[in-house]
Amino acid sequence: MRRLLPLAWPVWIGQLAVMLFSTVDTLMLGRVGAQDVAALAVGSAAYITIFVGLMGVVLAVGPLAGRLFGAGDRPAAGQLFVQAQWLALLVALPGCVLLLWPEPFIALARLEPALAQRVTDYTRPLALALPFALLTTAFRGFANAVSRPKAVMALQMGGLALKVPLNALLVFGWGPIPALGVAGCAWATTLVMVLQAAVAQGLLRGDRFYRPFQVPHLWDTRPKAAALWQQLRLGLPMGGSILVEVTGFTFMAFFIARLGATAVAGHQIAVNLVAMMFMMALALGTAGGTLVAQHLGAQQVKEAQAVGRHVLWLCGGLAAALGGLVALARQPIVALYTNDATAAQAALPLLVWIWFFHLGDALQTVSASVLRAHHVATAPMVIYVLALWGVGIGGGYWLAFGPAQWGAVGFWSAATAGLCVSAVLLVGLQTWVERQASVDACRLNSAG
Repeated sequence: MRRLLPLAWPVWIGQLAVMLFSTVDTLMLGRVGAQDVAALAVGSAAYITIFVGLMGVVLAVGPLAGRLFGAGDRPAAGQLFVQAQWLALLVALPGCVLLLWPEPFIALARLEPALAQRVTDYTRPLALALPFALLTTAFRGFANAVSRPKAVMALQMGGLALKVPLNALLVFGWGPIPALGVAGCAWATTLVMVLQAAVAQGLLRGDRFYRPFQVPHLWDTRPKAAALWQQLRLGLPMGGSILVEVTGFTFMAFFIARLGATAVAGHQIAVNLVAMMFMMALALGTAGGTLVAQHLGAQQVKEAQAVGRHVLWLCGGLAAALGGLVALARQPIVALYTNDATAAQAALPLLVWIWFFHLGDALQTVSASVLRAHHVATAPMVIYVLALWGVGIGGGYWLAFGPAQWGAVGFWSAATAGLCVSAVLLVGLQTWVERQASVDACRLNSAG
């Protein structure tokens, strides 16, 4: 815990600040109207689906740079980071196209024309934000891999501090600035993403810690096929896993949107709350994965196994306690989000599932992070497809629209079951991979 917590708490605070972007949007638009909240739910689901899938590819820099850092090869880690930035810009291109023309997501949600226009007004500014957000993601993965999470935390907290006044100004308007509603949230996020990417580049040049990595300016380099392929071999299954994980929830928003604006507004409240809770598991998983990768780079297999086991137990205990607290206090929590009685009534039944939902979510997140440190990403992706798409989305669609007609509750109950299945399978896979690593290390020592 002495080694995990110094790495985990800055990640937790920083990611919580990122998550509060969505919370700020939801709270402010809750005062505008259910239509804008519904547009935010569908539009943000589209953006998150695109961004997080691409983010997973870019974050392959973390496990790779972590091993190089553990082995003491800082210049190689710096060169790897430069190529991660090129990868971020290249993979952003198709994402920008989808954000400019979000019709596939609108068709999936079967939105009425007025609501569809609000969604388009929200996604188009984010096409400009995406490349800058992915560049910042590359910096985040690299900084965390070299045990420098506080720099990332400062960047994310500064972004939140800027987001709040910009959001209020653009959502509600002031003086000559018109009230943009849901589109104002997107423009505020875009401005923050551009500034964050600029500050991250400044940190690389101004912080003496990064000098031994010899990181050149991006414009002084060019993309290298071999280096990009090295990251893609790990990044594509990582991105696929994260994409499946996220779409297991974002697709819920698209399908629940078919039930009407009230249902999707209640879902947006519940999913925002769960996402904030998820930041704790993400922080511990990131810290655990960082230490495991560094130990593996230094050929310390037993230490890597110990970290993986302890972070799993720690996160599971905290998740069980936090999930229970939120489930029991769901009524006052929902009251903080909205003063719309119908939206609150739609959200309350969904929060009943949070206890088990969050526990399964936390365990699978930590196991996936540890497995990526071992460069194991394809098998987790298969598990996610079966559990989150098969059980979660498939089962949720049948419960929501089939004979049971459970509506949004059907999706949340099936998603909970899918997360628990993925947690059991990933923890089992982590145990097997760690044992195999120990066996391989013993064989190498015997041969030596």
